[in-house]
Amino acid sequence: MIQAVDYVFKICAATYGAAWDRSLGSAPIADSKTAWLNALAPFKNSKKRIVWALENLPEHCPNPRVFQALCNAAPAPDVPMLPEPKADPARAAAELAKLGHIITAEKTSPHGMKDWAHRLKERDAHGEKLSSYQRMCYQTALKETA
Repeated sequence: MIQAVDYVFKICAATYGAAWDRSLGSAPIADSKTAWLNALAPFKNSKKRIVWALENLPEHCPNPRVFQALCNAAPAPDVPMLPEPKADPARAAAELAKLGHIITAEKTSPHGMKDWAHRLKERDAHGEKLSSYQRMCYQTALKETA
């Protein structure tokens, strides 16, 4: 990880010049590098984030915390995914057959998929107490105004 800190210092020195030297201040270089080492420690197994941060440096010299936040902002790596398993045609047909009554009911119902709205409207018409939300839902579905 020390090599990573040295590399970051090298790139920042080349990028920012004298401003980089001024940003380090009068603290001993070993202390500065220790602060940077601590900031980069979470990325010891993801050096691509450090490289991304170096490729996207801000206009002004970053301190260890700013650079760490920049590393955290790096896009997630592309993870290869396993291929989707193929469906068993026989099992898929059996599961769809279980839902056949829904499709049949939709085709035979005079209201299609809005049977629920018509049922609520009918309950409301017979004096059953409905919430204002239930009333609003069936009226919206049936495009009625209150």
